[in-house]
Amino acid sequence: MRHPSRRTRRVTAALTVSLIVTAGAAACGPEDNDAKAGGADAEPRKGGTLTVLNSDPQQDFDPARLYTSGGGNVPSLVFRTLTTRNREDGAEGAEVVPDLATDTGRPNKDATVWTYTLKEGLAYEDGTKITSADIKYGIERSFAAELSGGAPYLRDWLVGGADYQGPYKDKGKGLDSIETPDERTIVFHLNKPEGEFPYLATQTQFTPVPKAADKGTKYEEHPVSSGPYKVVENQNDGERLILERNEHWSAKTDEERKAYPDRIDVRSGLDSSVINQRLSASQGPDAAAVTTDTNLGPAELAKVTGDKDLASRVGTGHFGYTNYIAFNPKVKPFDNPKVRQAIAYAVDRTSVVNAAGGSSLAEPATTYLPNQKSFGHTAYDHFPAGASGNAAKAKELLKQAGYANGLTVTLTHSNAKDFETGPEIATAVQDALKKAGITVKLEGLEDNDYSDTIQDVKSEPGFFLAHWGADWPSGGPFLAPIFDGRQIVEDGANFNTGQLNDKSVNEEIDAINKLTDLDAAAKRWGALDKRIGEQALTVPLFHPVYKRLYGKDVKNVVISDWTGVLDVSQVAVN
Repeated sequence: MRHPSRRTRRVTAALTVSLIVTAGAAACGPEDNDAKAGGADAEPRKGGTLTVLNSDPQQDFDPARLYTSGGGNVPSLVFRTLTTRNREDGAEGAEVVPDLATDTGRPNKDATVWTYTLKEGLAYEDGTKITSADIKYGIERSFAAELSGGAPYLRDWLVGGADYQGPYKDKGKGLDSIETPDERTIVFHLNKPEGEFPYLATQTQFTPVPKAADKGTKYEEHPVSSGPYKVVENQNDGERLILERNEHWSAKTDEERKAYPDRIDVRSGLDSSVINQRLSASQGPDAAAVTTDTNLGPAELAKVTGDKDLASRVGTGHFGYTNYIAFNPKVKPFDNPKVRQAIAYAVDRTSVVNAAGGSSLAEPATTYLPNQKSFGHTAYDHFPAGASGNAAKAKELLKQAGYANGLTVTLTHSNAKDFETGPEIATAVQDALKKAGITVKLEGLEDNDYSDTIQDVKSEPGFFLAHWGADWPSGGPFLAPIFDGRQIVEDGANFNTGQLNDKSVNEEIDAINKLTDLDAAAKRWGALDKRIGEQALTVPLFHPVYKRLYGKDVKNVVISDWTGVLDVSQVAVN
């Protein structure tokens, strides 16, 4: 998944994102201000330098190694893909649209073969033509062990993908399941029906890479641009990136990226408080600055809210992301559904939301799927706890489960101060369950230990905090990794926290994956979410909300429901 406020690591517990925070019908800018204005003169114009102030370096700036939903933010300035996200505010931004291709793909009858035709006039930064063979090669190199890190779907979906080791070891013609009958046509043969292949084609692995320019692990130092900007400097493994215009990029072939600034200066490795201070002061180059990975915290947001000027420079966004309690039913007493239900009733979502920073930064959740149409959100609350928990109902269920005198359990959480799976949320859960007669002992783990522990079926606790973000705005990459029994990993990172392996659930996932009508698929995902929710394998807690400052000279702020954060491809700075 992509966690919008972290670089590119996959987290279930958790993303982007990472990068992070999420869900709901996204809005652009503070609730009542026009975020597109960004100053008195709201008309965006070309020119100037956009500065990006980030905490995390843009490491692994190679399209094969990036795990970025929709092509990422800064990466999508350099890397174009077959399809991309629609660069519009809110719900419209959750749609997939053509990028290098003329359409979002043409499936055969059962969605096991997808065909794309490239637009005419596509060129790299050196003026050479982009061909379908370049896209095939770009995908194939992502299978090389030394370029690992990208999304795993291609290995699972492409015929022959599971055994392919990339072009450096395979000196032959590469993957037979990717055909390039001519320079503008590319055909993909899949192991099984995948109606959401157009979403996958937004990942940076679909970026064209000219074979002659491939330098293996050193390619990231100067990847060949197919987008509106090219890399002219990459310092300290992505700590500072300087991008300038790719004069061979043509807006006629790219309806999505506006490319207003002449130059993009990405500066990373900064403390989050420093970033927000600089954006707040908005002095010198910082007046034309944004951040793609740093949110306002509760204390900072309180200060901003009281300042009319600063409040007008806050972008608000929602991303497909859910924070939740996870149960391992193989660990007692969580093997008893009534115990899991009791905890679901006992949770005080008001205190959890407050622990996450308050209602401006978190929205209470009773469904696993985020509350956005593209995910197929279907409202349900199987264990209604109200705003502050239903201790009486929880006690009743505990009595039925054989725990009339209450019970003691251990809640595992991260020690990270992330307002998601950290001590603040854990303490809120602990306090609420105490009212229901459940004594909760807290076990905090450092970040890496935490991830390793909860993602290993051998060490997975019975009761822990988790979170999950979407690889694209659909129920598929939300429900399948968490509830498809065939995705349980015995030796490696496992995300099916409830270790559910229900034949009927697996079959419904397969049936929905066959649908190329994404609206119809969304309704089915929502219905499946409601059905799975009855088993109380998780307790949804909240969907985070992004609040991010931008400089006073920044204009044309666009925040879609796909990413939940400001889209740098749309920004103007003068």
